[in-house]
Amino acid sequence: MTTEAIAATGGLQLEVQYACADTALPAEQDFARWVQAVPGIGGHAVELVVRVVDEAESRALNKRYRGKDRPTNVLSFPFEAPPGVDCNHLGDIVICAAVVKREARQQHKPEQDHWAHMVVHGVLHLQGYDHQDDVQAEAMETLEKQVLQGLGIGDPYQNERR
Repeated sequence: MTTEAIAATGGLQLEVQYACADTALPAEQDFARWVQAVPGIGGHAVELVVRVVDEAESRALNKRYRGKDRPTNVLSFPFEAPPGVDCNHLGDIVICAAVVKREARQQHKPEQDHWAHMVVHGVLHLQGYDHQDDVQAEAMETLEKQVLQGLGIGDPYQNERR
């Protein structure tokens, strides 16, 4: 099932695509609120697509673009306009509903909080943040925690620490 909705709020043009059979998913307004919480997004003219998929689509994309033959929680596809083309499209985020729900249960987190984390994480990747080494990971995780705290959500990495 695919449903498309566009939420235009505060300069954000957000297209949410529901491309899985699961119907217990966050609403477009939730996605918009989470995206706008990320620094550099709120109040700016930004276009973004969030696509919610099943495990088969996530696995196929993860294999094609990252060489990993398994579904993953979130994938980010930054957009770079050709030279001379003025465009506000930041990119696309693909989130696997089944993986997010499973991780939330395994990590003993409220599901909505984990969805918010995946959106924030994905948007930060679109903005150029990464976690390929310890320094990058620390910077990205610190920003994630700050954004999530602003949304009333606790440290998403707390249960992963020893």
